[in-house]
Amino acid sequence: MDNTDDAQRYVQAVRESELSIYDCVEIGDPDLWIPTPDLEHLLNRAMAGISLGELPIRTRSKVVKQHVCRALGYPVPDAFKKTQPRFPGQHFDTYVQKSNNLQIWNEDISLSRRYVIFGVNDQDVITRVRVVTGEDLAALDTTGTLTKKYQAQLVAGKDSAELIASDDTARLQPFVHKKADPASATSPLESPNAGQLLPIREIFLRLSRLVGKRFPDAGHDQERNRGAALHRLVCERLGYSSYEDDGRFPDIRHQLLEVKLQTSPTIDLGLVRPDSRDVLVGAGVDGKPVRHCDVRYALFHARTDGEEVTITHVFLTTGKKFFARFRQFQGKEINQKLQISLPAGFFDQGAA
Repeated sequence: MDNTDDAQRYVQAVRESELSIYDCVEIGDPDLWIPTPDLEHLLNRAMAGISLGELPIRTRSKVVKQHVCRALGYPVPDAFKKTQPRFPGQHFDTYVQKSNNLQIWNEDISLSRRYVIFGVNDQDVITRVRVVTGEDLAALDTTGTLTKKYQAQLVAGKDSAELIASDDTARLQPFVHKKADPASATSPLESPNAGQLLPIREIFLRLSRLVGKRFPDAGHDQERNRGAALHRLVCERLGYSSYEDDGRFPDIRHQLLEVKLQTSPTIDLGLVRPDSRDVLVGAGVDGKPVRHCDVRYALFHARTDGEEVTITHVFLTTGKKFFARFRQFQGKEINQKLQISLPAGFFDQGAA
């Protein structure tokens, strides 16, 4: 079966289900949830070349949404509701872009949401469709517009190693195995299968041995390099034969583990609370979805003398129990209008 036929089966399943765009489909549903590459492929095939003429902005948005419904097998509603997102059934929003300045009004970027972005040329013809996650979109911000919203405070205690959550969440427990072997993984960035997740207690035992470990300091303005050095140590301690980091959440996807280096008390958590029950798009176990609160968080408190970074404390918790130990405080609010400059070649990427 070629890619076209494989993607088309989702359209047929949606059509036969008689669901509306407002009827939510469980993320990862093998029949009704349209994976991101297939979603992008279907919309490109159905909508590239469609002319929007001289339609007013609101009418243009409505017409595009009507075409999206038809392309995916959904009935076109008489009127589109002002929901967030606009297509709750497949968890995505739509944006029509004639310029490279993407504007999002009156809401934050959702890291678990998908964003369908239509490229339109000077003749008002749709030329290309990209589907990206909120995480992908946030990574495109180079202006500082997207201020980190959630923050917490780390206050080190008398114990140099603290296991805050003694067990994994109930959703994760069926997939963990005390004899899991990370060295068998092709990459620490691949999604895990059942039985490949180490229990949180075992992760704690391995990572607590990093207390006292030192590594060269790349400088206070090189936080990413500091973090990379720590991630490499974590991969080694967990037993991986290689180190990789693509900057996506969570850092070590194969263990659903987020790693944070703290040389200051402020923990930057980004746009999603660790205890959020929202499904984590792009990560799961055996294709089954997991939530942000299921992710394991390893925090490393450290000091630096400008030459070397020394790890002084290790904390390990689930997202669910994160705020049981670390006090949350509110950071700066995100502006009501977010403006993101789409990079050159943005519409040349992705699956055709």
